[in-house]
Amino acid sequence: MTDPAAQPPPGSVPARVLHTTREIEALIPHRWPFLLVDRIVEYDAAARRIVGLKAVTATEWFFGGHFPGLPVMPGVLQVEALAQTMAVYVAKQPGFGDRIGLFAGIDECRFKRVVAPGDTLRLEVVMEKLGSRFGRGRAAATVDGEIACSATLSFIIPNEGVLR
Repeated sequence: MTDPAAQPPPGSVPARVLHTTREIEALIPHRWPFLLVDRIVEYDAAARRIVGLKAVTATEWFFGGHFPGLPVMPGVLQVEALAQTMAVYVAKQPGFGDRIGLFAGIDECRFKRVVAPGDTLRLEVVMEKLGSRFGRGRAAATVDGEIACSATLSFIIPNEGVLR
């Protein structure tokens, strides 16, 4: 993970967008209301690293029940946003294309900051292992340089036909 202190100041706009929402949809199968990555702003194949952003708005579908009068983004959805960012990284690798990964593990998961409407989640994943059927990466979601969620995420790619 990069040093949060080295991040752009709060409220600044990333220098460039590498993948828009529409382009993300061409890489992974998730769709509204469950697509939790708005854009990809960094991708470094040599460093095995990707960074996405998710603007958390007051109209998110989950805020109506989590919690009325005190909107908090569920931790499980923060983890899912990180996993979707990882899925974009994997989809960009040769030979993966339309293959779908499934969670194999969520380890060392910690939540350290509430994520509320108006926040922008910065979703960073550094791949530790990527084989043809298994992958693992270290992931962190931050808001204004503060860690909201961090975890080691693992996935498997099942045999063809398992998901049909």
